[in-house]
Amino acid sequence: QVQPVESGGGSVQAGGSLRLSCKAPQDRRNTVGWFRQSPGKEREAVAGRNDAGVTRFADSVQGRFTVSKDNAANTWYLQMNDLKPEDTGMYYCATHGYNMSPVWMFIWSQYDRWGRGTQVTVSS
Repeated sequence: QVQPVESGGGSVQAGGSLRLSCKAPQDRRNTVGWFRQSPGKEREAVAGRNDAGVTRFADSVQGRFTVSKDNAANTWYLQMNDLKPEDTGMYYCATHGYNMSPVWMFIWSQYDRWGRGTQVTVSS
C-alpha cells in the first residue's frame, strides 16, 4: 500500500508561517485530514478537507490555517500562518478515497492511509 508523504516542516519563530505538503496516493486522494501530536499529549485533529471543498478546522487554528490542493500533483497543503509555540508538534496527514463528511474528518481511524509525519517547531 502506498502511504501519503508529508514534507515542509521546520523551525520558525512565533508569528511565522509554514506550508506543509501531503503527497497522496493516487487512489486515496479525495479527503485529507491533518493531525498533530506534541510530546506528552494525545494526537489531535487540526484540519480536514474533501474534494467537494468542505473543510473543518479545530478551534485553535481557525482563521490561521487553511487547506488547499494541487489536483495535478495529488498533493494537499496545510498553510499555517501566525504560528504559536503551542502549534509545535509532529504533523501527520491521513487520506481517503472518498469525500468524507466533516463529521468524520477528525477521527484518525476513519482514514486508511497515514503518513509518517513532519516536525513543526515554533519558538517564542
